Amino acid sequence: MEHYYQTFFDYVAQILTLPDSDKASIRQTFQPVFVPKDTILEAAGAVPQHHNFIVSGYMRNFYHDADGNQVTTDLNDGPRFFTSYFHFMHRSVSNENLHCITDCELLRISRDDVDRTAERSQTQKDYTIQILQRHLQEDKQRITDMATLTAEERYRRFLREKPGIIRHVPLGYVASYLGITQRHLSRLRRESTT
Repeated sequence: MEHYYQTFFDYVAQILTLPDSDKASIRQTFQPVFVPKDTILEAAGAVPQHHNFIVSGYMRNFYHDADGNQVTTDLNDGPRFFTSYFHFMHRSVSNENLHCITDCELLRISRDDVDRTAERSQTQKDYTIQILQRHLQEDKQRITDMATLTAEERYRRFLREKPGIIRHVPLGYVASYLGITQRHLSRLRRESTT
């Protein structure tokens, strides 16, 4: 399980240097978990209880629209932090499901442990703020892309920024995330390979 923690430390090292005391705290509060593919890790209709760090695997957030269709709002692989951020931070009921698309290796910390360790950690607040800022920037960029780019431009950007996902995630999830039909996505894929 040490590789779980090393992946976490390498990820945070891109932001700041973790002191040994914080590494020890992370080992105590982040629990390594293996989650089999196609598992709903946290279901809509409840308050998210954990912040997840994806060591490996592919996850998505999705909700059901008024017609019962699944709408994918976030789609990622590791290493990365992943949860229903707004609801996790505000301890509110989420309308989103956290879904492990593939087998996932995760490190999970409870909401209560986040609060407890924030008081003792030298760096947790700093890296948490920076990670949340990255997440907010990604969300803002996605909203802008959905409003200003064509389906083809969104698809090309997605391929550039997340090339591994297209090979490991069902096309229906990718299409939903990009705001297009699966048939349209299949056509874009065919056209990009010719």
